[in-house]
Amino acid sequence: MSDNKQVTRTGTEQEQQRAVLPAVDVFEDAGGITLLADMPGVPKDQLELKLEGDALLIEGSVQQRTPEGLEAVYAEVRVPRYRRSFTLSRELDTARIEANLKDGVLTLRIPKQAHAQPRRIAVTSG
Repeated sequence: MSDNKQVTRTGTEQEQQRAVLPAVDVFEDAGGITLLADMPGVPKDQLELKLEGDALLIEGSVQQRTPEGLEAVYAEVRVPRYRRSFTLSRELDTARIEANLKDGVLTLRIPKQAHAQPRRIAVTSG
């Protein structure tokens, strides 16, 4: 009997831990990279960005909207939890990451470190 409870609990825990990979576009220019992640329905207070070493983790939960005064007895629609991780190059300056969430799109700007950015070398004559 305890095995059944454990299996049920494990199934529920797995369901709660299940996450959707958000669609992400990454653009690079001379100054750094811009990452655009589609996270519709995720409010700012449910968005979490973590940086551990060279790993960037993006997580966000969609808030389920239930009409006032009603409670779901049965629901087939699962509220998604978004989760995606990236390994960042050491050329990037992770201390200067800028993040913006607007209309369900997370925009991250990660500049390159000064030594990794292209620079023009002046040439003198004589």
